[in-house]
Order: sequence, then structure tokens, then C-alpha cells
Amino acid sequence: MINRIHKPKDCINNRYEIISFIGEGGMQEVFKAKDLVLQREIALKVPKNRSAVKRFQRSAIVSAKVNHPNVAKTLDYFKTDSYEYLIEELIVGRDLKEVIQKEFKCLDPYLVSRVFHHLAKGLAASHHAEVIHRDLKPSNVMVGGGATLSELKITDFGIAKMAADEISQAIEGGESSMSASKTVVGAVPYMAPETLETQNFASKSSDIWSLGAMAYELLSGKKPFGEGVGLFKTMMAINEAALPPKPEYINENLQFKSIGEAIYEIILSCLKKDPSLRPTADELVRNCESLCYSTVERKQGRVQNLTRSNQGFIRSEDGSEVFFHFDSVYGEKPVVGSKVSFAQFIGNPRDRAHPVVVMRDEEDI
Repeated sequence: MINRIHKPKDCINNRYEIISFIGEGGMQEVFKAKDLVLQREIALKVPKNRSAVKRFQRSAIVSAKVNHPNVAKTLDYFKTDSYEYLIEELIVGRDLKEVIQKEFKCLDPYLVSRVFHHLAKGLAASHHAEVIHRDLKPSNVMVGGGATLSELKITDFGIAKMAADEISQAIEGGESSMSASKTVVGAVPYMAPETLETQNFASKSSDIWSLGAMAYELLSGKKPFGEGVGLFKTMMAINEAALPPKPEYINENLQFKSIGEAIYEIILSCLKKDPSLRPTADELVRNCESLCYSTVERKQGRVQNLTRSNQGFIRSEDGSEVFFHFDSVYGEKPVVGSKVSFAQFIGNPRDRAHPVVVMRDEEDI
């Protein structure tokens, strides 16, 4: 049995009652708890490393400066005789890492544009407050709203400096200490070249690089530098900073070519080796504003049949039958039984799905 710092019904500081364990990272355990004073559910975070008391307090104070719809709100900070705690708003959903690993093999350019735009706005708000995240990666982005990904919030500003310190120590310790650190293994694919030597070089531009790396992974289904090649080969590829190739899916169907190429160029601007050549967060927001993307709700369903080699029907979760053409498919081509995400538009004699993206099924996870 795994020993957790807290168990359900524990009451901390006579105010926060633990409901359940949510998850953990390299630096912290996260619990769903109830604020007994304000009668609301919150996320309670406690660092696993008890030697990080001062850093945790300092980071909590810094994170509280950021107030934006795309950033998880810091609600409280306190310490007891045994631990210290960070209280954040509770986001009902999952993190972007889980979305990538368990739900989507990739996202179409329209949805990537919306995700990218909103995360850029959250990052701009933090940079306005002179707060650098330092550890921006998919597991630090919380997502709600089902397949639409309508709610996006950057989280863990409160422990990012702690993570940065661990990363620096691990890098200085060499290959064995790096491979032993879950924080490092999860962070490296999204780290800017200047931060690989030391996190002391982390800057606002480093956050921009990390956001670009995440956007590329969403668009292509692959990390931009060293997909599955090991930690040190990934670091070497990042240091070389050879810009990643255009995802092949962009040019397969003309319906995705224009917006796909536009967002790819914005991503490349984030992944320039020289930090001074990358856009600021404000510039990134403005660049994303030029992207023409839809905010229509996304649905899920399964391909019911293929009437021809390039068209067929999807049975939506609500029972409706929706027509689709392969020209509207981004990424892997579906077969009968494929689980798909799609936007539904009025059509005659059947509504039409566009875009259509194949989702991961149980056997893919």
C-alpha cells in the first residue's frame, strides 16, 4: 500500500478536509479537499520534499500575483508543524499530458490554434506580473470541457522554482541523477537550449520555447526534438535546435493547409535557438489572434460505416448519424469502429462532421 501524506477525512488547519487523492508529480502530492469555511472544493498541494520549505513559500507568494482565466488561481498558503500547503482552485478535468497519452494522437490545426492562443494569453499575464514559470510542460496544464478542451489553465507556478532547482541539481549530477529524477525526465523535452546547462538562464523567452514545443507535439503527435530517443539524445537535439519538420498531416488535405502552415510558422518562431529572436508572450497572443479557428463544441463518436473508400458516417454519442468525408480528417485515417472527435454542422440530408480526428482507444493506451 502506498503511503500518502494525507488520507480522506484528514482536516488540515481546522479548515480543509481531504476528500481524495488526485495525483502527484516529482515535487508534490495533490489532493481534492473541501474548504469548510467557504464551502467549496479546492486543490490542496503539499511538497514531498520537506527541505523545500522556504522555496515553497517564496514560490507561492510569487504565483499569487498572477490573475487570469487561463492560469489556475492561488487561493491560500499556510504551514503547520509538519508541512506547508498551497491551495489552488480545483479544475475538474485532466492535465494536457493525459490528453496526449490517453485521448488524442494529435489535434487538428483549428483546435491547436485555440489551445495555443489561450495558453499564450495565460503566459502573457504571468509575464506581465514578472513571473516566469520555468517548468512549462503538458502535465502543468489543466484541461476541462471534454473533447472541446474549452477550459485551459496553466498551473504549478507555485512550485516551478522548486522544480527548476531540482532540474539544475540533477543536470549538475550527470546522467544517473538526471535519469533518476521524474521531474527532469518530464521536463527535458520542453526545455529551451539555454536552460539545459542551468536553470539560472531561465527567462520569459524560455517559457515561450516550452509553449512552442507543446504546440508542436499537439499538432504533429510527436515531440519536436528526439521523440523516443532517450534523455541525452533529446538534449543534444535541443542544443542543436534544428527546427522540426512541418507535420505531414498539414498538406494532406487542403482544408488544413492554410491554418496549419500559419500555426507551424508561429511555432517555429518560438523554437529559435537565440532567445532574443523568439516572440514575447504579447506578440505570441497577437500572432495567434490572426489564426481563423472555430470554437464550436467538439463531440465524440465512432465510425459506423464507410459508404465509399473516402467517406462514411459517424454514430455520435447522442445517437445522431453524421456524414464525414476524408477531406475533413486530420491525422490518421479512420476505419469502421474508430473512435473520433469532431465538430458537427447542419447539412442535408445529414449533418456533416468537420474536422474529424481519430482518438486513442483502449488498446492504444
